[in-house]
Amino acid sequence: MRKYNAAEVGEIEVGDCKILNIEGRSIGIYYDGENYFAIRNVCPHEQAELCKGTFTGTTLASKPHEYIYGMDGEILVCPWHGWEFNVKTGQSLVDPKKYKVKVYDVEVENNRIVVNI
Repeated sequence: MRKYNAAEVGEIEVGDCKILNIEGRSIGIYYDGENYFAIRNVCPHEQAELCKGTFTGTTLASKPHEYIYGMDGEILVCPWHGWEFNVKTGQSLVDPKKYKVKVYDVEVENNRIVVNI
């Protein structure tokens, strides 16, 4: 595993995503206010730039006619067709066994955001 210095702590605002080219891969670094996440910037559906989408939440499993919103800031919505992915796991919300986006481990070292490739 190789480490890549992606950004300085404080460079990425809460709710924002910085898109980088790391070793030929387009990767988005997202900050939710507590943690940094790195996810491949390619939607498996039509190869859209996934990280140009919106980070939001979703409705959670619940009883009929009950709508519970959750996972705020953990869901990345593709800007082209609205496919949704969990930014922590890369799994699709529609078919998590079939569709997944690569995620990478992120660490903070010496005030730098480091992505493990």
